[in-house]
Amino acid sequence: MYLPKVRELKEAITALIKGPYTHPFPKEPTPLPDNFRGAPKYSSESCIGCGACAEVCPARAISVEDIVEENRAFRRFTCDYGNCIFCGECELNCTSDTGIQLSQEYELSFFEQQDAREVIEHELVLCEICGAVIAPRAQLLYLYEKLGTIAYSNPTVYLTRLKEFGILTPESDRKDKPIDRWDLVRVTCPSCRRDVLLKEEWG
Repeated sequence: MYLPKVRELKEAITALIKGPYTHPFPKEPTPLPDNFRGAPKYSSESCIGCGACAEVCPARAISVEDIVEENRAFRRFTCDYGNCIFCGECELNCTSDTGIQLSQEYELSFFEQQDAREVIEHELVLCEICGAVIAPRAQLLYLYEKLGTIAYSNPTVYLTRLKEFGILTPESDRKDKPIDRWDLVRVTCPSCRRDVLLKEEWG
């Protein structure tokens, strides 16, 4: 008959009196250090949709897609936890500092693959002349706040802000219409703004 060693017997008795040595997970959550790097989470209030997080992600876990529909234009960010290596580069290089941050969420087991993704969308601002994508509205508003009075040197930035106040209404579709000097003070993409400036300079 096998007899337990004295040390093992002592540990068994200690465990019965004081409880197990291990933490009672999953009955109770495991305490985590403050610098624990868990699942990255977007902030709907702080994220400006600039795409810096996707640019610096070494695992290409963050994808960016600009979608222009008939009545809606938006930029979609998808963070795939299946590819994420939790390095923290997205948080470190976030333009707004708090747009995406590593949380303390570590239970990332899912039955469906789509459940292992976090998705956030931002409204896009389109060129009023050609309809090309300029930037997310949140990013232009962020630039307005950061630039201060300098923002008034860029019509696209300050006009986007004025529309937030309801002072201006969106312009009608200008496709297939000739460019004129009044297009200088409109929400335009760099290509159309160059054309307007050339038109203004050379007539």
